[in-house]
Amino acid sequence: MRFARLFLQFIFTWTLVAGFAHGGYPAAPVRLGAINPLTGKLANHGQEILSGIEYAVEECNQAGGVAGHPVQLLSRDDQSQPETAVNQAQDLIYREKVTALTGGYVDSLVGPISQLALKAQIPYVASASLQRDLTLEGKNPFFFRISHLDGVTEPLCRFLPETFPGKKAAILHAATPGATEFSQILFQCLRRSGVEVSLVEKFRPGTPDFSPFLLKMRSLQAEVLISAGFFPDHLILVRQIREQNVPLTAYVGPWGLAYPEFIQQMGRAAENLMGMSAWHPDFPYPGTEEQSLRFLETFRARYRREPTSTVMHGYTSAKVLLEALRAVADRGDPLDGPHIAEALRAMDLTLPLGRVQFDAKGDPRHYRQVVVQIQNGRLVPIYPPDRAQGTWIPMTAPTN
Repeated sequence: MRFARLFLQFIFTWTLVAGFAHGGYPAAPVRLGAINPLTGKLANHGQEILSGIEYAVEECNQAGGVAGHPVQLLSRDDQSQPETAVNQAQDLIYREKVTALTGGYVDSLVGPISQLALKAQIPYVASASLQRDLTLEGKNPFFFRISHLDGVTEPLCRFLPETFPGKKAAILHAATPGATEFSQILFQCLRRSGVEVSLVEKFRPGTPDFSPFLLKMRSLQAEVLISAGFFPDHLILVRQIREQNVPLTAYVGPWGLAYPEFIQQMGRAAENLMGMSAWHPDFPYPGTEEQSLRFLETFRARYRREPTSTVMHGYTSAKVLLEALRAVADRGDPLDGPHIAEALRAMDLTLPLGRVQFDAKGDPRHYRQVVVQIQNGRLVPIYPPDRAQGTWIPMTAPTN
């Protein structure tokens, strides 16, 4: 009996091996983890990032996967909470045994995940991360990101002094690491350029009333407001500015403003507000017009809505990670952290978001956003000059 059982086990094992060798059984999937704020105060952005990641994974699987292996996406909700992000990352890394991680919105959520990825030595390509400290001195060789703070601050540090010389400015920013650092950098560069920044103040995302801040702005006669908040913060702040007739020449919201949903919700109140955008189907990165159009049409058919710049960040983070996996597999190397990280550092792709190439610290070399303004209900790029399709229009006439 014992011999018979051993013989049957041998036959069963040999059959499995032969089946896989001759394509009789499907190849084992490559497991990819995605962690995003799908609920909570950042849910709108997290859901958009996830849809971009899903698109990239579906696109990869339709093309045959990674060396014949299908890609399995394991999505987790961090609930806009750092503690939950850590728990979800631990689950994906140690229980689900994912090969790599992607996703993420705001550095208070991305930062803790990056440290877990370092400890486990698996790659993490963050979809939306800005804080410089996360890549300081290249201390995490397994962390890469699609966005970078310089891609937001450098265009604004040129645009604002050129466009509003002699105007008083105010900066309002969310109390998140990336928004705080953005505020500090912008304050310094504006001051060096001769722009007077009369007020800098922070707030917690989800603040229901900005009246005290607007009262300070009015008393200091600040005419230009740079608001580094998120989508729901802009909704509240802009409504209060309009209701209280705060005299502003310009309102600039680098995040969460340049979206069709914002324009739909605000209506005429959104007119002439300015934001930042890394990608839009109406003004794609030069040379990627066909790629962008294909992405737009397929995304519309799949999700029944318009893709945004945040969606494109999610798509790009997953796309480069999948391309790195494919490069490792094509070389015949194991799909482990060091080999995937090496492939990411060697990558040079041109995608609808732009040229993607990482430096030694994991930061994107070429990431740059454009300044856009809402004009007649649509987003119009107005800066830099080589990407502009229009010129800026004052929000309101200055009132003395």
